[in-house]
Amino acid sequence: MKEIESPELLPRLLTMSEVTEAILAKKRALKLSWNSIATAIGMSEVFTTSACLGMNSLPIDKAESLVDLLDLPADVAVVMAECPNKVFPQTVPTDPCIYRFYEIVGVYGQTLKELIHEKGGDGIMSAIDFEMSVEKVPNPKGDRIEVKMSGKFLSYNQW
Repeated sequence: MKEIESPELLPRLLTMSEVTEAILAKKRALKLSWNSIATAIGMSEVFTTSACLGMNSLPIDKAESLVDLLDLPADVAVVMAECPNKVFPQTVPTDPCIYRFYEIVGVYGQTLKELIHEKGGDGIMSAIDFEMSVEKVPNPKGDRIEVKMSGKFLSYNQW
């Protein structure tokens, strides 16, 4: 294999981290919400946010719509359409909002598993064929955050 004589002549590829930083900067500068961005490109708020944070990919036409909306370089759409590298932290995050979800799974994870098995049988809830929404709901005891998750039930094969 021939060595590259001038590696500085190779084009520098954008990383997903750089794309996310650019999206967040444009979102802030344009004073846009995730919902307004999602609506503009025709995707759900949760999925759009996740893709912009690097955990999902967008279809190329949706990525191009995002690039147009935020006035970003065209190669951002290419990165947004690539398969993501989904890396999870090895330790529990210390951000209070994210930590609470770990706490919920720690306290209620076994309960969720038991109820899924009781209602659906031996299987799991898909995070691939999945939908989620997040809403702020008024409540006399203090506003609530409502997280709805719906994932396809996947039964384990028996052979």
